[in-house]
Amino acid sequence: MDSILRNVMEAARLVSLPDVYLRLKNILDDPDFTMAEVAVVISQDPATTLRLLRMVNSSFYGFKGKVETISRAITLLGTQQVHDLVLATSVAQVFKGLSPDLMDMRKFWQSSVYCAVTSRMLASLVAGCDKERLFVAGLLRDIGHLFMYQAIPDLSEQALLAAREAGEPLHTIERTLIGFDYAKVGAEVLRTWSLPESLWLITMFHVEPEKAEKYPLETALVHLGSVLTQAEENGVFNEGSLTVQNSAWTVTGLSPEDCTALHGKIEVETGAVMDLFFA
Repeated sequence: MDSILRNVMEAARLVSLPDVYLRLKNILDDPDFTMAEVAVVISQDPATTLRLLRMVNSSFYGFKGKVETISRAITLLGTQQVHDLVLATSVAQVFKGLSPDLMDMRKFWQSSVYCAVTSRMLASLVAGCDKERLFVAGLLRDIGHLFMYQAIPDLSEQALLAAREAGEPLHTIERTLIGFDYAKVGAEVLRTWSLPESLWLITMFHVEPEKAEKYPLETALVHLGSVLTQAEENGVFNEGSLTVQNSAWTVTGLSPEDCTALHGKIEVETGAVMDLFFA
């Protein structure tokens, strides 16, 4: 590991996920866990309880009737979805207080939530794909930049400006200028946090989905979500603006028209999720 990457990872190791997530993960790692244990852990954290109940009662899930208890929420969602939602909100809260001098955190999370919502919607168009896991994968796909902008802000900004000037993908410029890209950093961070293999492998390969030997469908969907997010940020959300790896179309069976048809719905749902996560 070269010295620059080592510096970035040292900064990353100073950040840990909240206790509520770590306790939840510890319970779920036990094959003999009970739903009651999961409910107790979440209920002991008022902020997580509130966010989870707000999410499960929102149009994002569309359950009929009001869900008033964590036990009921867990029954409806299932433990994997509960894990993923607690993980998503935990990561968002960890970085909530990051100095705005380093990066515009509201803009960062707006972009991340947009990619999460887009990946989830695209997954709903593909048979046999867990759309909730895709939401979390989309949300975390850019997390490497949080650590790069803390540890090596000047180099990271140089790469961003160079990519814009050259019209090249940011990850290729980062590899040339810095020696690694944000996807590698993000994957290393998620692996350090002992998160599921699927999440860190999707993060690693979403910039080059054709290289994904495991989870190729999920990786391709997050790749598409990332491309659509970039198109939205550039203000050119249409079929002709999408720079997509051909393998992503092949693996998912989706078309540019499938993606752009979701535009209006993505915007609405992104706004709703931002309110749920950060209100």
